[in-house]
Amino acid sequence: MKRARRAAPGPLPVLGLLLLGALPGLWTVLLRREAAALPEPRSPAGQPPGRWGWGRSPAARGEPGGGGQKTFRTLLAVPAAATDREERDGEERLAATDSRPPAGTASPVERGIFWSRELEEQVPPGFAAEEAAAWLSAARAARVASLERGGCGRSSNRLARLSDGSRACVRYGINPEQIQGEALSYHLAGVLGMQERLPPMALALVEARGRQWEPVREELRGSHWAEGAVVSLTRWVDNLTAVVAPAPWGAEAGAGRRLQPLSAGELVGLPPSQLVELVQWSDLILFDYLTANFDRLVSNLFSLQWDPRVMRRATSNLLRAPDGGLVFMDNEAGLVHGYRLLAMWDPYNEPLLRSVCVFREGTARRVAELHRRRSAAAELRRRYRAREPLWARLGFLSERQAELLQARVDFVHRHIAHCRAQ
Repeated sequence: MKRARRAAPGPLPVLGLLLLGALPGLWTVLLRREAAALPEPRSPAGQPPGRWGWGRSPAARGEPGGGGQKTFRTLLAVPAAATDREERDGEERLAATDSRPPAGTASPVERGIFWSRELEEQVPPGFAAEEAAAWLSAARAARVASLERGGCGRSSNRLARLSDGSRACVRYGINPEQIQGEALSYHLAGVLGMQERLPPMALALVEARGRQWEPVREELRGSHWAEGAVVSLTRWVDNLTAVVAPAPWGAEAGAGRRLQPLSAGELVGLPPSQLVELVQWSDLILFDYLTANFDRLVSNLFSLQWDPRVMRRATSNLLRAPDGGLVFMDNEAGLVHGYRLLAMWDPYNEPLLRSVCVFREGTARRVAELHRRRSAAAELRRRYRAREPLWARLGFLSERQAELLQARVDFVHRHIAHCRAQ
């Protein structure tokens, strides 16, 4: 009896077996496609080479200075080449979600380019107008009880102890335009609404036989100050400490790299203390651009060409008060001396200004008003004459310098409008 022949398998079981055998290969292909979509490994700073970084502070690298700053730039994992539209849309939604502040956290920025009111309220008050006016009145009336060397910059300056018990730095400029620049910068800060960041400053006339200087007549002979010279008296402030520039201007800066703009997207996740400091830095950089002051952060940037670690060190003429407020010190390079050297220093000052796209609303409003009225020099002159009795001894800006001030106000206004358009 013949054994029955086994029926051949139908087409469907055969297809199933083939698919089962192909699964390992298909899984490998899918894994490779996912790996290809991941971002390329990046440097610890999270930036490609050849650009100004947003990286770690010196403290984060175990070096002195800084303050354990986090990075500004949120590093989002966006694939190098998405394979289809759905994958791209998913990544864009993820990026949009990651750039928002955490739930329940107030945004540090309002309307895209202005620091929030809540954040501005946390900025230390600095030198209140009433306090500054009281000190200036007392300093002008007081006698100089003693003069000491050291603590006030160059060797020609002195630390004065006044008869009312207060102390002041007496600055004797290399030439009168430096004292003029110091005085005009102080009053321009008043026009801009940021004078509380500068210590109170008054002018004084050196007269060895005058009432104010009579107690230190012998010290004046050893100072080599010219009789009748105009000096500045700046209130001495105790317990000031050095300030290291934060990102994007600080630790990761290097020669030949480009400054990245400080904008709202870079502020997500930063602690309040850093945000409060950045509010003050935004005013400082705008102020230094208007005055063309090269003797602060700009001088550090210039020094990068031979000192690549200079941005990890203290910023020139900038100190921090015990309450965390920044103090804009020694502004004698501003407006007069700085305007003579624009060609040399603007290649550093202008990129610094462009690196800021978040501003105090009050500062932006004052800039807009000075731009609209074309009144920058007129407002400065009015305030200077009203508040400085010795203004005529040094004079005011030349016509050309007044035009430069207005042009720089106009440039700042256009930059703010550009940031708003972004």
